[in-house]
Amino acid sequence: MSPLLGPADIRTLAARLGVRPTKTLGQNFVHDPNTVRRIVRAAELSPDDVVLEVGPGLGSLTLALLPDAAHVHAVELDPVLATALPSTVAERAPDLAGRLTVHSGDAKRVVAADLAPAPTALVANLPYNVAVPVVLHLLAELPTLASGLVMVQKEVADRLTAEPGSRVYGIPTAKLAWYAAARPAGRVPPAVFWPVPNVDSGLVRFVRHDPPPGDRERTFAVVDAAFAQRRKTLRSALSGWAGGAVRAEKALVAAGIDPGLRGEALTITQFAAIASAASTASGYGRHS
Repeated sequence: MSPLLGPADIRTLAARLGVRPTKTLGQNFVHDPNTVRRIVRAAELSPDDVVLEVGPGLGSLTLALLPDAAHVHAVELDPVLATALPSTVAERAPDLAGRLTVHSGDAKRVVAADLAPAPTALVANLPYNVAVPVVLHLLAELPTLASGLVMVQKEVADRLTAEPGSRVYGIPTAKLAWYAAARPAGRVPPAVFWPVPNVDSGLVRFVRHDPPPGDRERTFAVVDAAFAQRRKTLRSALSGWAGGAVRAEKALVAAGIDPGLRGEALTITQFAAIASAASTASGYGRHS
């Protein structure tokens, strides 16, 4: 018996558990062993890495991760799947079962104290509807996460890895850039999933770096304001946040930013500079 799960294994296991994939939980199970091997390779794990996997489902990716990691924390929202995963691993990879810890719950509520040993890498097939908030939450809560490889909807992958000036550059791009440098790591076709989604998926690889100088909460408030009306110039878009267009312009000029630019033109470092400029001037910004 191969330790990895193929299409027949996935359906048999789901039937045994009485599991029917739901859109509510964003469940699309990977059933192609080559795809999960590809994900693990792209994650560039070291033997000492402690992996955090979100949404392990029936265990396809989990089984591929265990040989290459020191430990795997699997966070699963569906209690039936969370309960079944240790048995699946014990059956198919008994020598590696001791490397797995399953956590039943919502990844958006995970905190560092929940995970020992501390995770160093995020590797996950993320549900499309929660991918961005999960990634940003985990990077904020888990400073030990040094890198990650996530599979998300292709449209989301494009946003997360966009460069300033791109039409898909926006809030997710800028906020991820606070924590890490991200790049696309390939496309994944719908046929490798059950049920088959109606969109392609994309792989996003990121490596944590030091954040820019400044306050994260204030910077993210500037990002939110800049993209709330993305067709407006920064002078107009930030007027509500700054307490008026004049104050917005003064903050922008102080940060060395052309008030006539739009938010999509700025790097996260420039957004941080605007937040800092506003906070150092009396009356600038609601969050100052």
